[in-house]
Amino acid sequence: MEEKNWTYILLCSDGTLYTGWTNHLLARVKTHQDGKGAKYTRTRRPVKLVYQECFSSRREAMQRECEIKQMPRAKKLELVRHVK
Repeated sequence: MEEKNWTYILLCSDGTLYTGWTNHLLARVKTHQDGKGAKYTRTRRPVKLVYQECFSSRREAMQRECEIKQMPRAKKLELVRHVK
């Protein structure tokens, strides 16, 4: 079985965006929602998954996470808009 790796963006309740990566997307979003995810999202719940990309390797997902984190907010919002 091929493992999938995801880069994702969450929209937090305060309107900020959080970017991360995981190999279990739905479980990771639930972890954030339950307040057990990243320290950043714990006080900004509820969160909503607004963007995701799938990769075949952990390395690719982590590299994409880094790229997205370096983008200005407007560029991140552009990514999110293209998904809808």
